[in-house]
Amino acid sequence: MGAAPRCPPWALLALAAAMALPGPLLPAPALQPQPHPEPLLLPHGPGHGDAALERGDDSRSAALELSRALRFYGTAVRSLHVATNGIIAVNEPSNEEKYLGQFPVSFGAIAPFMADLDTTDGRGNVYYREDSSSEVLKLASDYIKRGFPETTFEPSSVVIVTWKLVAPYQGPGEDPTLEEKRNTFQAVLASSDSSSYAIFLYPEDSLQFYSTYSKNDDGKIPAMVGFSQASTNYYFWEKPGSYNIIANDEDSIRNLHKSSNAGKKGVWVFEIGSSSDSIVPAKISNVLESVESSEQDQEMTSKPFMSDYGSTEIRQQYVTSSMDSIEEDQHVTYSVPQLAAEDLFPAQQFPPQEPQVIDVEEFDETGIVFRYHTDVQQTCANNRHQCSVHAICKDYPNGFCCSCIAGYKGNGRQCVAEGSPQRVNGKVKGRIFVGNNPVPVTFENTDLHSYVVMNQGRAYTAISTIPETLGYSLLPLASIGGIIGWMFAVEQQGYKNGFSVTGGEFTRQTEVTFLGNNEKLVIKQKFSGIDEHGHLTISTEMEGRIPEIPSGASVHIEPYTELYHTSSSVITSSSTREYTVTEPERDGVASTYTGAYQWRQTISFDECIHDESLHATSATQQLSVDSVFVLYNRDEQILRYAMSNSIGPISDGSADINRNPCYTGTHNCDTNAICRPGTGNRFFCECSIGFRGDGNVCYDVDECSEQPAVCGSNAVCNNQPGTYRCECVDGYQFAADGQTCVAVEYAVNHCQTGTHGCDIPQRAQCVYTGGSAYICTCLPGFSGDGRACEDTDECQQGRCHPDAFCYNTPGSFSCQCKAGYRGDGFQCVLGGVEKTRCQHEQEVALASGGAFFQREMRVAQFVPQCDEHGNYLPTQCHSNTGYCWCVDRDGNEIDGTRSGPGVQPPCLSTAAPPVAIGPSVRPDTIPLPPGTHLLFAQSGKIEHVPLEGNNMKKNGAKALLHIPDKVIIGVAYDCMDKMVYWTDISGPSISRASLHGGEPTTIIKTDLGSPEGIAVDHLGRNIFWTDSQLDRIEVARLDGRQRRILFDTGLVNPRAIVVDPVRGNLYWTDWNREAPKIETSYMDGTNRRILVKDDLGLPNGLTFDPYSSMLCWVDAGTKKLECMNPNQFGRRKIVEGIQYPFSVTSYGKNLYYTDWRRDAVVAVDHMVSIENDNFQPHKRSRLYGITTAFAQCPGGHNYCSVNNGGCTHLCLATPGGRTCRCPDNTVGVDCIERN
Repeated sequence: MGAAPRCPPWALLALAAAMALPGPLLPAPALQPQPHPEPLLLPHGPGHGDAALERGDDSRSAALELSRALRFYGTAVRSLHVATNGIIAVNEPSNEEKYLGQFPVSFGAIAPFMADLDTTDGRGNVYYREDSSSEVLKLASDYIKRGFPETTFEPSSVVIVTWKLVAPYQGPGEDPTLEEKRNTFQAVLASSDSSSYAIFLYPEDSLQFYSTYSKNDDGKIPAMVGFSQASTNYYFWEKPGSYNIIANDEDSIRNLHKSSNAGKKGVWVFEIGSSSDSIVPAKISNVLESVESSEQDQEMTSKPFMSDYGSTEIRQQYVTSSMDSIEEDQHVTYSVPQLAAEDLFPAQQFPPQEPQVIDVEEFDETGIVFRYHTDVQQTCANNRHQCSVHAICKDYPNGFCCSCIAGYKGNGRQCVAEGSPQRVNGKVKGRIFVGNNPVPVTFENTDLHSYVVMNQGRAYTAISTIPETLGYSLLPLASIGGIIGWMFAVEQQGYKNGFSVTGGEFTRQTEVTFLGNNEKLVIKQKFSGIDEHGHLTISTEMEGRIPEIPSGASVHIEPYTELYHTSSSVITSSSTREYTVTEPERDGVASTYTGAYQWRQTISFDECIHDESLHATSATQQLSVDSVFVLYNRDEQILRYAMSNSIGPISDGSADINRNPCYTGTHNCDTNAICRPGTGNRFFCECSIGFRGDGNVCYDVDECSEQPAVCGSNAVCNNQPGTYRCECVDGYQFAADGQTCVAVEYAVNHCQTGTHGCDIPQRAQCVYTGGSAYICTCLPGFSGDGRACEDTDECQQGRCHPDAFCYNTPGSFSCQCKAGYRGDGFQCVLGGVEKTRCQHEQEVALASGGAFFQREMRVAQFVPQCDEHGNYLPTQCHSNTGYCWCVDRDGNEIDGTRSGPGVQPPCLSTAAPPVAIGPSVRPDTIPLPPGTHLLFAQSGKIEHVPLEGNNMKKNGAKALLHIPDKVIIGVAYDCMDKMVYWTDISGPSISRASLHGGEPTTIIKTDLGSPEGIAVDHLGRNIFWTDSQLDRIEVARLDGRQRRILFDTGLVNPRAIVVDPVRGNLYWTDWNREAPKIETSYMDGTNRRILVKDDLGLPNGLTFDPYSSMLCWVDAGTKKLECMNPNQFGRRKIVEGIQYPFSVTSYGKNLYYTDWRRDAVVAVDHMVSIENDNFQPHKRSRLYGITTAFAQCPGGHNYCSVNNGGCTHLCLATPGGRTCRCPDNTVGVDCIERN
């Protein structure tokens, strides 16, 4: 690189001062501070022809068609989308829930300040336009030439987007300090025929907040500034685009208006597209324009320079996207005079500040990432925990590094005993097409185990349960396990294997192209370091197409070499490999043929950049692989790879050093020993740490016997090969230091044991808050601190109507209208019965249809419909238009329920029928006889019908539970505890009762709107439910504790919900009249997706059969009952022409659904698609939810079945695993979340 351009003395002086101070440059006492230059922003607003984005929390513009294409990452972009959340999208952006807090974004974006912003209710504006006026082009050009002085770029068009005084999104109860804070910033995109630039402008003090709260309860998320290329969609996978992060933490965001890469505070300039496909920042990163007038220039220039000079190094690393070449690091070093602080700023002391450094990393073949670091320097004092216990930590001027102690190998963060055998465990999943077969072989959760003899560099890898249709065809790909061989290859002097470089923490992406038919396979592997058992962990994904190798064939691979190129945390290699296939004998003849493939791989890892000695290893090393063995066992369905590996200099194999037995693995050292090479062929063996012997034979040292007190008190020592493990005895656990065992403080639920200090249960309640903590609260009608509560005299508060008597009672009161008045005591009227709100509105509507308004009423007047008790009917219809909709108890229309003529939505009444005066019925459950039963809800009761085989035993049907003042909708059953759970929308509440008899218990009665569908995970001991008023899906423990919201977006009218506990899946329906759908996710809320959206009307009921794995639903709009296997495409119509189904369940060959028109339970044989029976209760009324009470639980288990999956709180099953989650609003409770 050429010599640095000369800088004027005032610029060097400004740089020296900026480096010495943490804040903006302060003027000398003799100088008067100048106001911030205005305007920093380009002209904007409606007066300049701007369009204004619609106000809202997640608004986005229609496509802004550009007169001049924008060059972005080497691609021409012809339209843009402006969004509220501080981004300009290259393609139409997704909903904010899918991208906020994530970077890169799949749709591609330019992000001057990506955060959850909000312009509702007048809280700011977003303006945008495309402009080609000469004045604006000149302003943009001036900014660009500040950052790129040598450019000849002249823009012909600019796009200006201004976020003016925008606010952060604030949910209820969030940080009140953010309420009045506002941000202003601007993005300018300037384009010519050949290139484009982006200018980000941040006026002084224009950024008043730097992060926003997540809607997904992830806490505060810092804003993001950067660039993201759109993803590329291939046939089998989506490849993320490149991205560049400018700032992503609060400190960096806070400094945006104080710093610059173009010499003027708050101005940031980037070349975003030309012939290059990368983002190039401006080159004047560290020279800030700190004074504006020439007078100040002259005064500052007259200051004398100090005699000693320091230097600031500005380093940029460039990594190209090519696998074949990586450019060398480029350095620019500027000598900067260090001016004494007291000369410029008398009587003030400021700590020195590190210069800004630009780091470049590569994440994919093309992903280049810039990061501007302004962090406080990291030292060993506060980061020792990041090093291995077998490593030392050393401080450097710019940070710290870890290095393994003698006898151990690794990168310092991870260290293993030198020469000791290693084990690697992990999982493999894939979707691979074999040959011309149009159906892929899919597998997941397949085990991978590897054993490495470290002093021989020999790695043995086995992958289990690979089907025969795929196993033989994978034989040529020995490098699936070869990456483990590279990690532990025998190291020649001065060279490092993969574990020494990466510590077993890296990602590897490989592309295999088979020569001939050009089949491609992509392999992604992630190594996560050493687990608590001392084993390395790996996850592998494979997707693509490979040539078919016939069953019974064998594959031979000759020894080969491969070059590994290392540069700035990235290792690349590419090669062409051959393999020989010997097909099974036919007529005594076995034919052979040779195949070949190209192998390209990229390994990304974190390296310590501060210790230069770590970079002494050659940038190019040769991996030599021999004794390659590949085998597929069709009986055990196991794929095996074995190979010997050594790493050293590039050679043809003839060098003397390569013949040393330590490097060829031909020594006779014990497998737990290190082979130490000498001169020529000489070597000696040395037992690894934790072993003793002469090296030819090594035996394990029992540290527990030799050092009885090694683990300390209250702990036991367990000897293991080469090491030992300390474990605390029962009743003790490790303290924060991970070494000392301290007594476990057992939690006591004082509310349950009665040892609390709250007032008596008639006046107060004890609320358990976790651990041994609780709070006391007075019951409604009482006042006090919960430990002493007194009755509140409501009659003194005037709670009753003036024409009523008030009677105070402990904890309550009652009102009674005086003689001659009628009402409930809260409202009293003289004489006749008071009309309800519905009856009053009905009367007014009918009255408007008199002689003068008769025609208007006949044409368009809506008359509300009331039931016999004066309540609004849940379904309201317009007599003229034929439209119908649902209303709540106050007559307000419920969103998403309006249906066209001829279709009545499945509305639910929240008003319970009045309880008849007379002897009350105790709400106890009637014990059920043995066997399997159908349980279904009918207004204020739950009934049961016994099943004999697949037939309903109708003469045995009885009421199970009477709750006459409730409206029961959803019903679910826990087959383990024999408990029935139900939702009540009149309360609203969620309750349960034992089928063995007894009173019901309300488990949830707060923060509910209209709970409808309910499901029980009998393995994980959780309940799930839908709420169509709050539009969300929640989960809780079976007793109602530990509630957590899984979804509160993308729902309009959620109703039915079912679980598949064994596979960890959740399914639910949403009968939104605009877009009805059936959705699914894992039970922890991840992997949400739409399962069915076509040909749906009113999907009311849903059931999952655990025996056939079929998902079935009833639809009151299409009048159909349908089924599908959720893991396969296609659906099967069982019956059609049914009347008005509401809920459905399954047992054996039958599906049973409730029907509102027939007031019956209808049985359908799903094998032959025929209705075969029905049951009508004695009392005819609407039937709601239905479920099957199994005599025995279905077989199977999940990871939450035993010991709550090891979770402290909620254990939520997923396919092949589980996720530990904390409840919402957890206060004072220790909770650990993990996957």
